Amino acid sequence: MPTANARTLALILGDQLDASYLDTLELDRDQDVILMVEVTHASEAPPSHVQRTVVFLSAMRHHAEALREKGWRIEYVELSDGANTHSFAGELGRAIESLKPERVVGVLPGSFSVRSEIEEACDESGVEMSWHEDPHFLCSTDEFGKWASGRKELIMEYFYREQRKRLGVLMTDDGKPEGGEWNYDKSNRKAFKSAPDLPHARTFRPDDITKRVIEDVAGALPDLPGRIDMFEWPVTRREALAALRDFVEQRLPCFGDFQDAMWTGEDKLYHSMLSSSLNLKLLNPREVVDAAVAAYDAGEAPLNAVEGFVRQIIGWREFIRGVYFYEGEGYDDRNALEQHGALPDFYWTGETDMRCMGESLRSVLDRAYGHHIARLMVTGNFALISGISPQAINDWYLGMYVDAINWVTSPNTVGMAMHADGGVVGTKPYAASGKYIDRMGNYCKGCRYDVKQRTGEDACPFNTFYWDFLIRNQDRFKNNRRMTMILKNVERMDGDQRVEITVSADKLRDRLGVGSIKG
Repeated sequence: MPTANARTLALILGDQLDASYLDTLELDRDQDVILMVEVTHASEAPPSHVQRTVVFLSAMRHHAEALREKGWRIEYVELSDGANTHSFAGELGRAIESLKPERVVGVLPGSFSVRSEIEEACDESGVEMSWHEDPHFLCSTDEFGKWASGRKELIMEYFYREQRKRLGVLMTDDGKPEGGEWNYDKSNRKAFKSAPDLPHARTFRPDDITKRVIEDVAGALPDLPGRIDMFEWPVTRREALAALRDFVEQRLPCFGDFQDAMWTGEDKLYHSMLSSSLNLKLLNPREVVDAAVAAYDAGEAPLNAVEGFVRQIIGWREFIRGVYFYEGEGYDDRNALEQHGALPDFYWTGETDMRCMGESLRSVLDRAYGHHIARLMVTGNFALISGISPQAINDWYLGMYVDAINWVTSPNTVGMAMHADGGVVGTKPYAASGKYIDRMGNYCKGCRYDVKQRTGEDACPFNTFYWDFLIRNQDRFKNNRRMTMILKNVERMDGDQRVEITVSADKLRDRLGVGSIKG
């Protein structure tokens, strides 16, 4: 570290790569220093997919280089700088000691633990720390808090409609939703009848900076899970904008119809692949929404596709972040269904004879990616109905997906997938049998399990676990109006049927590595 002092030490974290943040932090090129740090701990607890680690670090190095070219003074700590890169707090403390800043500033992190680590380091160093609201998002944490306060249930659809009105997105001049409907989700549930003829998604080859990052990661973190030879993610703003254009032109028109579909060997389908660029802040959500709406206005994409995509950006994405901060620290630890099963090894290896799981896990291991239905209704659904600990699966999601950050991963996993928050994110558990997976894709064809059976050696594990899940939680959900119809099927079962299902589920959990789900 150099000895020249700084008036302000500004932290730029790995998911804060928007150049406009420097204006938010009110920095001065002549007096202030920007600190960016690569730490091994961020990829070790939980273990991070090698592509996720490379995306973050490569994007950080590209961003730092761009800022240097604009005359900013950057203190950048790389993995290859040595053993001192294990913790962010340690490097921050060293920077404070060396630069002797009057204050430390930063944009609010998307993780409570990261925020606490930074604040503790500043307290120990005796330096004032101040946070700024993240300008990237369209709804501030305070605005979300005001919306959520006093509500019995936090319904995303209601939040989304207010966002549409406030932002003026897909609204007519008389204040009504474009096309007369707020939500075209019923039009967006088509499955492929045969192998789809898909457009080729734009990919990005590693440049010299990325290649060096790959070498550094291999040296410092040689045991990370996943493949690196299939790396093709955008790591600069220029690449992210190219990826946005490619999606809008090539895949957005069919996105709506087939956004819930699945197909063997096809990981991307018509999905945008923009979530990592958005979450790193290489793209702004408003420009992404504007690009999609412009395609609709030009007659290049239908309303059901554009509305469905817009809902993901200004509705679900903003809602999930709002929930994370509104619910506060400790949200990650919730376990409303009291499930404590172990995460099976096949989540890390992909080695399973369940074809739907094998395909979904292969996509993750190959690309650090899976679209929302594969995440929610295959890997997440299995974790929910088999009884896996929400903390175990949350750690896996946080480490294994290229777009994973605490604010987005925890509510989507603990809340949406696992219903472990007691119904904050979803008013009902997203539990499903193999029938849903069969309806939305072709995974069940050729699978060694029979999707029509619910018990026995050849029965689809999703069927066995689904009915066991309903039996186990019958009392919990008996007053949930959205569960009334399905629970009537449980009520019709006689004692022998219930015993057969629960015994089969226990045996299956032992065989698959989930084990006991009791604490």
